[in-house]
Amino acid sequence: MTRLRPHISLLLLLLILALLPFLVGLLDGQSPASMLAGEAGRSKFIQGLMIEIFILAIYAVSYDLILGVAGILSFGHAMFFAVGAYATGILLKSAGWSLGPTLIAVVGLGLAQAILFGVVLARVSGITFALVTLGLAYVFDILIKTRELGEYTGGDVGLQGIPRPDFLNPSDERLRFYYLMLVFAALVYLLYRRFVDSPTGRVCIAARENEERARMLGFNTILFKFVALTMASISAALAGMAYALFQPIVSPEVAGLGFTVEGLLMVLMGGIGALSGPMLGAALFKFMDFYFNKWFGESASFMVGAIYVLIVLFLPYGLVGTWRMRRRDMLAGWEELLERWRKMMG
Repeated sequence: MTRLRPHISLLLLLLILALLPFLVGLLDGQSPASMLAGEAGRSKFIQGLMIEIFILAIYAVSYDLILGVAGILSFGHAMFFAVGAYATGILLKSAGWSLGPTLIAVVGLGLAQAILFGVVLARVSGITFALVTLGLAYVFDILIKTRELGEYTGGDVGLQGIPRPDFLNPSDERLRFYYLMLVFAALVYLLYRRFVDSPTGRVCIAARENEERARMLGFNTILFKFVALTMASISAALAGMAYALFQPIVSPEVAGLGFTVEGLLMVLMGGIGALSGPMLGAALFKFMDFYFNKWFGESASFMVGAIYVLIVLFLPYGLVGTWRMRRRDMLAGWEELLERWRKMMG
């Protein structure tokens, strides 16, 4: 019980998310049998929206691992995600591979990307590294849009018609896909939390704060950063794989700088270095993107931008980061208000 105590809030959240499809269905007047059968309804819609959030959450927390924990500024993080998505689509559709070998290939490509970025990291750092990663991602973005590779990548239109295994068909087996992504997101978070609390993670944090001092203490900071980079690359590539399996089309937008910026915004909204913060930021980003476009139409972009500005101004450490820094003062303030209320009522 003592070991579970630090994870009570996570277990409670997982329980709520596990019951969410059924709760939404019951409120909508849908029977559990129809939900299990994959019939259309509000529950199925919410499952689809939450699956997108889980995928974005894995992508965002993988960015936070290298930026917020290891202190590596990269402008090419979307490439990790896009390689996983396009590799999945090409191998399933054009090469005729099954899901198992494709999964192994995506993990291998994630490792290859980490090695590529690691070679650059060993030679340059800071803003120079960020610009080099931007260049690498830009080259990949150009390649997937070229006419020569259009037969495989779909060019500017995107990769369509990807065959999915029957047991992961997002239309007929959405509930199963939902629970698979829920478990995957939880496992990524727990793995990252374990990494941050490990000696390797502590060295990464030390290198982020003062790399020269960490080197003076005898640590090979490049090696420790490479471990974080490898974990982030493979996680983002697997998130891209899930994206390709769920979405009807792999859009070339996921390979552009804009998608990297979106990941950065999710990290900043939730709280850089907080791990749970970027996942919350991903949920907030997706909800705003969907509902603001639904409610405000063309004005949605302005509304979203205004909220970003307000968060930066009034919550400079993000939602989770600001809460962690100020929760004692906030809780003390609430206790004082409650005490005054009791005196007034007494």
